[in-house]
Formats: sequence, C-alpha cells, structure tokens
Amino acid sequence: MRMKPSVLVTAGPTREKIDPIRFISNYSTGTFGYRIAKEARRRGLRVTLISGPTHLEAPQGVKLVRVDSAVEMLKAVKQKIGSCGLLIMAAAVSDWRPVSASKTKIKRRGIKKILELVENPDILKSLGARRGKVLVGFALETEDLEKNAARKLKAKRLDLIVANKLTAGDRIFGDKRLDVLIMDRFGNKTTARHKTKRELAKIILDKALNFTL
Repeated sequence: MRMKPSVLVTAGPTREKIDPIRFISNYSTGTFGYRIAKEARRRGLRVTLISGPTHLEAPQGVKLVRVDSAVEMLKAVKQKIGSCGLLIMAAAVSDWRPVSASKTKIKRRGIKKILELVENPDILKSLGARRGKVLVGFALETEDLEKNAARKLKAKRLDLIVANKLTAGDRIFGDKRLDVLIMDRFGNKTTARHKTKRELAKIILDKALNFTL
C-alpha cells in the first residue's frame, strides 16, 4: 500500500505594504483554503497550511504557517514543499506590490501621488516546473471562464484548476455557495453547481488524490 501524500495548502489574501498603516490586498477571507485543509486532515493526511492574514482559526491537527506578503508566502512554500506531494494553491496572492514601502505614514499634502508597482513573483508558475508533485490552482475570472481557465492550466503546468466567475453584484468571498468549473490536464471537465466550499473541498480532494494514488 502506498503512503498517503502530505498536503500543502495556501489560503487567504496577501498584503503588500504601502506604509506602516496602508497596504494593497483583496477581498479573500481564506475560507476555501481552510475548508480544504480541514477536509484533508479529516482524511488522515498530514497538512501544512500557509495562510495570509485572516480571522480564521487553523483546523485541528493542521500545521499553520502565517505570512503577510506574496514574497513571504513564496519563501514559506519553498521551505515546506520538499515533504509534500500534493500542493493546493488556494491563496489569492496579490499580483503587484509597491516598489518601495514608506517607513513612516504618508501624509496627505494636497498634491498628486503616484504609486509605482512591481510584479510579485508568480508562486503558482514557479511550482509548475516541479514534477513529481500534484499541483492544483485556482482562477477567478470576470469573462471567458473556460478559455481563461484552460490557458492558466496550460501556462502554469497545473494538474487541476478550479475556476469560477465573478459577475456584477456577486459576493463570492466567505462561506458562500458557488458554481465552479474543474478542469484537469487531460482535458476532463466537471461543473459543480451551487456547492458550499465544504462540499467543493471534498470534490477537489477526490480529484487531486486520483493523481497520487
């Protein structure tokens, strides 16, 4: 009998500092990643959860590593990846960060401010080059869901991608029911409609573990 794989899950947003008080971030609550980590642990898997800032408590038995920025998340992933065979990258990582962060609060002085940004490292793409591990990515799109998800699946060399669409007025963050499209690298597609994130966690793990068993 083969050993069950260890699982690394990323969750939540990242925060990219502008000054000691302000930052760039997004609406992610981390709920999806935490649900996946909890379900993986329920199945008896060893789980490491690397989380951006959230108000959630780590599931019992899960090893939690807290980070703030995308650079910190990448460093933590690199430190933990060696012992993990299944990587589920559910974090909403900021694509950009300020070129530099002010050490003191930026005051309003009645003049125009320009915030210069630089791209953050692409954590997901950097992991796609590591064979021998199963890699699951996520995509939130506002248009052309299947086309954009398929492009990301291929470009980042994923085994699975979980994609959903944000439309005007939607509030998908938090513990909401979702419609998602799940695609694998063999071209198989599954649509799961009006599912809770707990239900989706079970579906995602079932599919991901098929690559490892």
